Amino acid sequence: MPSPQTETPGLELQSPKEAEESQTPAQGSWRTSSRKEPNAHCKDGTRLGLGTLRQAFSRASQRALTQVSKEDTGLFRPSSCSLFRSFRQALDGGPAAGHVQATPEVPSGVMNGVSQQASTGAASEELKPEAEGKSVADLITERQLLAAFEQLLRLETRLVAEKASRTFEQDPTAFARRAMDVCLHYDGLAAELSAIVRETLGSDGVDAAVLAELARVVNAEEEAHPSPPDDGDFLRTPRHWRQHWEEAVRRSAQERVRRPGAGWASAAAEGASGLAQLLAELGGSVRRDLQKVRQEVQPAYAAAGFPAWEVYLRAFHSAVAQRLQELARDARGCEQLYVLLDWAANVYGSPDFLGPPGLALPAEPLPPLLAPDVWARLESDYTSFLEAKIASCFDNILQLEQSHWAAAEDPEVLQGLYQAPLSVDVHMLVAEHVKAAGAISAELEATTLRICTRALGLFVPRFEKAFLASEAVSEPHLGAYINACEELRTGILSRFPGTLEELEKPLVAATCSFQKHLLQGLQRELQPLFRVVCTRDWLTQDWLRPLMDKVVRFTGHLQRVAQPRAQETLQEVHRFVVREYLAQALRPRKRFWAMERMRGSQKMSLDAQAISDTFQGLGSEATWLDQAIQCVAEILGETYKDDIQRHLETLIRSYPDIRRDHILAILALRRLGCRRNQHLLQHTQDLLRAAAGVVGAEAPRGRVLFEEIKPSTAVRPEGAAVQEAFQALVGSVLGPQSSQCCLSWRASHPTVRLPPPV
Repeated sequence: MPSPQTETPGLELQSPKEAEESQTPAQGSWRTSSRKEPNAHCKDGTRLGLGTLRQAFSRASQRALTQVSKEDTGLFRPSSCSLFRSFRQALDGGPAAGHVQATPEVPSGVMNGVSQQASTGAASEELKPEAEGKSVADLITERQLLAAFEQLLRLETRLVAEKASRTFEQDPTAFARRAMDVCLHYDGLAAELSAIVRETLGSDGVDAAVLAELARVVNAEEEAHPSPPDDGDFLRTPRHWRQHWEEAVRRSAQERVRRPGAGWASAAAEGASGLAQLLAELGGSVRRDLQKVRQEVQPAYAAAGFPAWEVYLRAFHSAVAQRLQELARDARGCEQLYVLLDWAANVYGSPDFLGPPGLALPAEPLPPLLAPDVWARLESDYTSFLEAKIASCFDNILQLEQSHWAAAEDPEVLQGLYQAPLSVDVHMLVAEHVKAAGAISAELEATTLRICTRALGLFVPRFEKAFLASEAVSEPHLGAYINACEELRTGILSRFPGTLEELEKPLVAATCSFQKHLLQGLQRELQPLFRVVCTRDWLTQDWLRPLMDKVVRFTGHLQRVAQPRAQETLQEVHRFVVREYLAQALRPRKRFWAMERMRGSQKMSLDAQAISDTFQGLGSEATWLDQAIQCVAEILGETYKDDIQRHLETLIRSYPDIRRDHILAILALRRLGCRRNQHLLQHTQDLLRAAAGVVGAEAPRGRVLFEEIKPSTAVRPEGAAVQEAFQALVGSVLGPQSSQCCLSWRASHPTVRLPPPV
């Protein structure tokens, strides 16, 4: 019966004091050495090693296992896998026979830099006085990180040296057991580092000294394990604690970013206000955490050369980006989409998000908070919803105006002008959405402006049609909407010049339509009053006063219409009065003879002067209309027939739109003979041709008067109709010369009774 296998002497994970007190219970949850009697071991070496291995796993620290999250389990995997690979090598016989491995030595720089408290003169198996009597697990639990790492490093060095000296050749499981102890304690120390990182931004926080010690431990591990050993020894393999620290920072950032709105249901359930509140909480939480990193955490790490600010900033940026993309997938409606875009661009993206800059930004710029395709999709969805929203807003504006019409409310007068809420509402609608979009991006601003412009261009004619079809059409409302259209045209077009092409046409068309209806109301009132012109009552009555009183009352409304529309309307009223006066004069119901014609000329001259003075007093700038009635009056009362030609020349030059029929109608008032009329017409023929050319090419804009006057064909110069018909008949039969002779003879021997020429 084989004797029980004795244990190979070696360094246990305990202090020298603990080695002496072998009969007492093990101190510290991280102790894994077996203290059973030799007869308790199995006879089979392999079974003995596996049992001890299970005991090593079962004696892991309860604190580390309860504090380390599921994500931290990855810290244990590399060393455990390497352990089993090394264990298989040990079972296969270890290194090749005859090959002597050099005993690894700990770099002096590492041992000196691990802790300033470590004693350089003490033996490798002795611990510093402060750590004497404490196991590695106790040191980790008490967060004496440097002391724990120093002891582990010495244990690792001694274990590697014993392995190289073939101490475990007879008992390979002993090496595996002790190696597992070292690895588990390394992993426990790494887990404690992760726990420190997780607690750093908590409400209680972590002492700056602990953070500084964490950084020194990581640096010490990198110095102790600069690169993988050539022989593949897993104990001396770099443990990449810096990467583990960065990963712990990322997990901490993700955990803290997910805390705000943890109970948030969904975008559809919470609405835009709920999403805005969630993002406000998220922004406040991220801001507080990063400010704490900048003010407290970064200085603690700075002494060890750790780039804590950049690592934390990138970790939080990545976590926020991930959270925002999740929220973007559930966002619905124009308001929620805008809340997301605005928060990303103007809140989180603001340079003042963290307050006054205290630390420089990373050397490499941070990636976009939202991926370009996600951002483009959000903008596209936002503009789609925005089109429907703006169209709905214009519908609401129309309904609001219709409610004012139904209530028969007169428009307000502000600063002397009629004011309709239409202009203010439209200005606010367009400016608000364009400004909001411009705060996000220039592209979204241009798109929003196009949407608003297109919607306004469709709204204006619809509003015009609805108003003119209502019963609210009146001078005050027409004046108010003329002002509104003018304000929109000048305000929006000056602020957004790119909208000129789409908005100029509908706004000008609506303004002209309102002006036209404003004039039509006055014209319907004035039209009957002109019927008295060139009648017997006209010579004896003051017919002009009631007409001009109506004009003056009408211009009271024009004073509350903005320029230049008020001036344009006033000039149009001026032109209408002069035009209707002349139209009635050129279609007289009575022909004046001798003294009546002279009285008519004086009356017409007085009317012309009164009309001119009245409109000049009202502010009309259409002074070009003043000569029209006056010239006709002078022709009517001219006693020197040769001077009539001069008056005709003045009339033709002043009003290029005059035609031959108008000249004939004016001569009919004067009642000249046929020969005199023919002579005057022949003399003015060249002037009429020149005037026709001016009207067709370079006539002053708006200076149209006689073109809109159609003289009656019943009123012709003395015998003109008969003479022209007779001349045409004779000319077609006998030729032009014979027709002139016959016409001269007929003039001296008339066959039709005609009044004698004056």
